[in-house]
Amino acid sequence: MITLYGIPNCDTIKKARKWLDAEGVSYRFHDYRKEGLNADQLNAWCDELGWENLLNRRGTTWRQLPEAEREQINRERAVALMLAHPAMIKRPLLDLGSARKLGFKEADYQSYFV
Repeated sequence: MITLYGIPNCDTIKKARKWLDAEGVSYRFHDYRKEGLNADQLNAWCDELGWENLLNRRGTTWRQLPEAEREQINRERAVALMLAHPAMIKRPLLDLGSARKLGFKEADYQSYFV
């Protein structure tokens, strides 16, 4: 089963869900805020995708952190922050079963489901 991870009010999540629905792709939506996320899963994603890629540095949650905390970021701190503040995980994260993909670009999604 394909799983789309994110938060429902995110504009990029809305675009990804709209595309998946329009293309008739069956998926399950996992809301980070309501359903949570465990450390083992997040660490596995970090191993596969890189914690630097998973950490959303563009969002308001990241920008609201004290400068000193942002400057001293490493994997351990990033994982702790992402677990405490799931909005800090780049969205969407699409779990295809055999691979995970970050972000939404229509052309990329098209290639995943050809």
